[in-house]
Amino acid sequence: MDIDGRTVLIVGGTSGIGLGLAQRFTAADSTVVVAGRDTSKVPDRATAQGIETLQVDVTDPASVLRARDEVLTAHPDLDVVVTMSGVMLMEDLRDPTHFAQAETTIAVNLLGTIRVIDAFTPHLIARRSGNIITVTSGIAFMPFPLMASYGASKAGVHAYTEALRAHLADTGIEVTELVPPAVATAGQEKINPAALPLDAFLDEVLGLLTTSPTPNEVVVQAAQRLRWAERDGTYADLLQQRSQGLKNLPGH
Repeated sequence: MDIDGRTVLIVGGTSGIGLGLAQRFTAADSTVVVAGRDTSKVPDRATAQGIETLQVDVTDPASVLRARDEVLTAHPDLDVVVTMSGVMLMEDLRDPTHFAQAETTIAVNLLGTIRVIDAFTPHLIARRSGNIITVTSGIAFMPFPLMASYGASKAGVHAYTEALRAHLADTGIEVTELVPPAVATAGQEKINPAALPLDAFLDEVLGLLTTSPTPNEVVVQAAQRLRWAERDGTYADLLQQRSQGLKNLPGH
């Protein structure tokens, strides 16, 4: 994938990995719009670099359609859509009240992804070219039991991405799934010493993403053990290790 001189929308890009990607695209002379519920999180240095902001709530169909219309009016040459809005909520599956957290997680992570893709797919099909990038997680392939619905939602995005790629095979649109490990953003570095530094993660991502042909999946080295645990025969042991966090729940 060529990242130079593109016109890019990153939904969920107002902080963390998304904002980091936005800055990398901008450095490659691409026009970038980052969208999210709270655009005030975007630092002044990013807007000074030329990154544009747009408010959108991916759980609200009207908000997504309004954002689509605003973006395409301002940037009719839009040719890259990255969708990565997400929430990570802990749950105790023994307590039925966790359903509220599950519902929020699915609404944002899975249905929000589908809603954004649906909004922009007709435009990209009409162009006969472009890139869609979805963002899942190593947790899609190796659950972290404290975040059951998060893993389920990201596994759903993985399956949807695979199907989307098949649907768009003859349209000129490339579909890529980014599979991050724990990355040191949003406080992850405080609770997970193994979280990958953001710049190191982005260096590896861009190195993989810009290869030719564009890969179906971008899986950095730190995410490999999660992505391929079943294939490598390490799934059961890793799941047991990752279940230790359940001991921190009340009553365990």
